[in-house]
Amino acid sequence: MLQELSVQNFAIISSLQLEFQMGMTVLTGETGAGKSIIIDAMGLLTGGRGSSDYIRQGASKCVLEGLFTMPKNQELINLLEELGIETDEDSLVIQRDISASGKNVCRVNGRIVNIANLRKVGEFLVDIHGQNEHQELMQSEKHLGMLDDFGDKELLKIKEQYEEIYSEYRMIEKKVRSRQKNEKEFAQRMDMLQFQSDEIEAAQFVVGEEELLMEERNKLGNFQKIADALAASHEAINGEGDSSLDKIGYAMNELSSIETLDSEYKALSETVQNSYYLLQEASGDLARHIDSLELDEDRLNEVEMRLELIRQMKRKYGESIESILEYYHEITRELADADFLEGRTGELESLLVEKKAQVIENGLKLREIRKQVAKKLEKDILKELKELYMERTEFDIRFFELPDEQFTEEGLDQVEFYITTNPGEPLKPLVRVASGGELSRVMLALKTIFSKSQGITSIVFDEVDTGVSGRVAQAIADKIHQISENSQVLCITHLPQVAAVADYQYFIEKEIIGERTETKVRRLAQKERVTEIARMLSGSEITKLTVEHAKELLNMAGKERSN
Repeated sequence: MLQELSVQNFAIISSLQLEFQMGMTVLTGETGAGKSIIIDAMGLLTGGRGSSDYIRQGASKCVLEGLFTMPKNQELINLLEELGIETDEDSLVIQRDISASGKNVCRVNGRIVNIANLRKVGEFLVDIHGQNEHQELMQSEKHLGMLDDFGDKELLKIKEQYEEIYSEYRMIEKKVRSRQKNEKEFAQRMDMLQFQSDEIEAAQFVVGEEELLMEERNKLGNFQKIADALAASHEAINGEGDSSLDKIGYAMNELSSIETLDSEYKALSETVQNSYYLLQEASGDLARHIDSLELDEDRLNEVEMRLELIRQMKRKYGESIESILEYYHEITRELADADFLEGRTGELESLLVEKKAQVIENGLKLREIRKQVAKKLEKDILKELKELYMERTEFDIRFFELPDEQFTEEGLDQVEFYITTNPGEPLKPLVRVASGGELSRVMLALKTIFSKSQGITSIVFDEVDTGVSGRVAQAIADKIHQISENSQVLCITHLPQVAAVADYQYFIEKEIIGERTETKVRRLAQKERVTEIARMLSGSEITKLTVEHAKELLNMAGKERSN
């Protein structure tokens, strides 16, 4: 359940902290006071679509926080572990920041998650039921999902098996259809890939080859410069006449004659000796390089041609030899798969027929168990509608077989709800005959049934009582309170009957503070509840009679809860 809600700079709310309890809580107030803003905040906390439009004028961002009791739900526990979210046994803290730039930052117990994963977590915490769910009832394609939501583990297991077989069938079908439709295009592509593979293979590239070739070309292209430098260096070190090596040899001999006279002279002598021998060794190396130096014009041409080939292949297949070879391995695998599939076309078509038979077999099992679930759901809905003064209603869940080859991942059937609220009249599709008030009651009946099995810890009703009055309003109030016996219920309402049966009531109002409009929320004490319910009964003018009526409603609700 939702324990605490904190809202900062959201719409016309500058700052708001609310605490909630188990049972039924109603939010009441004048039209336009901002009741739905509270529900919008809860929706955003559980993964709803956000926008910078929600940010209070003049603020840089809005911040929403919610403290939830951790549901005892293994699926949720598994999801949180998968997302790397640490939890204790008691609570979950969700925070969502929306900045003026449109950036959203969502955290669950301090760990950042994306919107999609926040929505997955939120599905276990809060179920917001408003006018949009009436719209779902008016979309017949949604009815099958509602039926499945009512199903048990056996239905879920069979549905998962069907979906797995169906997915395999569609994957094989896609391969077969693709080959049948694009055989010419496929053959052209294979020819192109074969040419590319042969071309790259013939090049026999080696990783690092280009760098070595460029270094070799640099040497061959600078032959004369290298030769001149080597010759001049050798001549300077060990040429005829007054060479550097001779001079250093002379210095070495002179220093060796005095090295015994002082330790510093000995160090100098050793340094010059080392230099002499190093220079003598360098002279030998220079001589060997000069002797081996030879201009190879043919090799230079070979290197240039090889580098040109590399350049052309890089332009076609990649930015480096590594990427060219990587591409070669990719197309080699594709060619191998193509050769394998070439011989499997007939085999794939046979497998497609076999897999289709499995889809139909599993689909028939799914249909059978769905029909069993539908019978139970029909019975339960009629029971709930009877308590909502629709006792003469007939309700039927009808199955329509899809034409061959048109079955879907949902199964072999379409499902649609049929209803008649007038005795003697034939059942017709719910989407065509139900009024707004009737839709509210059908949806409330479904919610009552599902709240007992789905394990949602908080259910929010956003003005689901619109369009009803009198005894129907009282029946809806009792039904919403009945739901609160299994889940925490938060309800926005304009009906005094609904407000009266609540365990807790919050009053929402707008105030002008410093020429700015702000929404304020406060929990009402018993006397304040009498005044507020009286206002809901009479409108702007509260009379002694409406006050007495308000007290009566509250007393009746209290007796009903006691019973």
